[in-house]
Amino acid sequence: MHENDVSDRIIGAAIEVHRALGPGLLEGVYEEALCHELHLRGLAFERQKGVPIAYKGVKLSTDLRLDLIVENPVIVDVKAKEEMTKKDHAKTLTYLRLTGIRLGLNINFHEPMLADGVRRIVNGLT
Repeated sequence: MHENDVSDRIIGAAIEVHRALGPGLLEGVYEEALCHELHLRGLAFERQKGVPIAYKGVKLSTDLRLDLIVENPVIVDVKAKEEMTKKDHAKTLTYLRLTGIRLGLNINFHEPMLADGVRRIVNGLT
């Protein structure tokens, strides 16, 4: 499945979670609910996945920890905060570069309308 198709399905699942729970809960609650919704929709995902980081040929002892990888081509960074910043987007872009994945989603469940809290981050995706 292409990244854009997966992205559409993830956003649909996130909208359903937001519709049911609303804003104002903790990040972990939204992550768990989103995982359940992804499962109900038949999407494969890995939660809190540790990804090894290499630096100049040496594997570092601290892994990168990703909130979600969905269907393998999309990283999802779940947020529940007042406002996402450029640092949040830069962090996701770094995750994409380190993993070789081309599409990431920052989803901020704190927004009154979830569409305002979704940001696509791309790394070489056409």
